[in-house]
Amino acid sequence: MAILSDLFRKSPFSPIVEHAKKVHECVEMIKPLMEALAYENHKLIRELQDKVSRLEYEADNLKHDIRENLPRRLFLPVSREELDGFLYCQEKMADYAEDFSVILMIRRTRLHPHIQDKFFAFVDQMFQVSGTLLTAAVELKNLAEVSFSGAEAKHVLELIKHLGEEEWKADRLARDLSITIYSLEDELKTMDIIFYEKMLLKISAIANEAENAGDYLRAMIVK
Repeated sequence: MAILSDLFRKSPFSPIVEHAKKVHECVEMIKPLMEALAYENHKLIRELQDKVSRLEYEADNLKHDIRENLPRRLFLPVSREELDGFLYCQEKMADYAEDFSVILMIRRTRLHPHIQDKFFAFVDQMFQVSGTLLTAAVELKNLAEVSFSGAEAKHVLELIKHLGEEEWKADRLARDLSITIYSLEDELKTMDIIFYEKMLLKISAIANEAENAGDYLRAMIVK
């Protein structure tokens, strides 16, 4: 009976798409958090942090449901390991978004005027990476229906290539921002620099995990 139960379980791909959308909701909260920081609205930062935490919890629940219901015996068009890897990268993206919100909440760090524009440009570029991944991820259900081949697969491979290019741009902006931060070390408090770096690293980590998730998508297609 257990074998039959596995065989007739519903496809995991629609829930995985829903999880990807929920993760993107977490990531989207970084922009309003940065805006609240720029305006030194610490009350709003706390409210937004609560919202990110709630979204991350919802993403976690979706992830647990997916993993608990992944068929172990059914012949899927991709390996279970590839799906697990994709989910793991998505999970880390949501985790890093929540970490970022906590960093802003635990200390009243003032965003120096000379780095505001570069920080926001970096955040916008991270959204380009995350958004490209989401566009590719929502194709998972369609890809499963065509056994990860054909025109749909080629389209997703193009998106993944674009994702890598966008992540490379994010890396360059991160390096430039870091250089600018340290160029101001004579007028910045040491703790300000530390917190800027913490913020920068979390945003970079989201972009990196998005690229890693794209690599798992590529592996599902290029067998």
